[in-house]
Amino acid sequence: MNTVVVAPTYQERENIERFLRGVRAAVPHARILIVDDASPDGTAAAARALGEELGGVDVLERPGKAGLGSAYRHGFAEVLRNGAHVVVTMDVDASHDPAVIPSMLAALAEG
Repeated sequence: MNTVVVAPTYQERENIERFLRGVRAAVPHARILIVDDASPDGTAAAARALGEELGGVDVLERPGKAGLGSAYRHGFAEVLRNGAHVVVTMDVDASHDPAVIPSMLAALAEG
């Protein structure tokens, strides 16, 4: 199953490492797409650097803050164009726990 985790970000530099490591530990096979709205704190650069270490992390940088809904639509269009079968959405701010992703994928596989 080609799974992609889409996570919009804006000023999440202090949370991005915990999030990316958590997703990678929970679903090692999944790709991760960070959709960053020109965070002034360097979120995109931090995500890109961690992506080099962890693998399977893409960063889509948008030119300005355009909103959460717009970020999700942009991210969905990108991953569906690239063949994603399953798209998981998550917040980077620790309000969503990446550890639940495997059970969500198992439920999906069971129908």
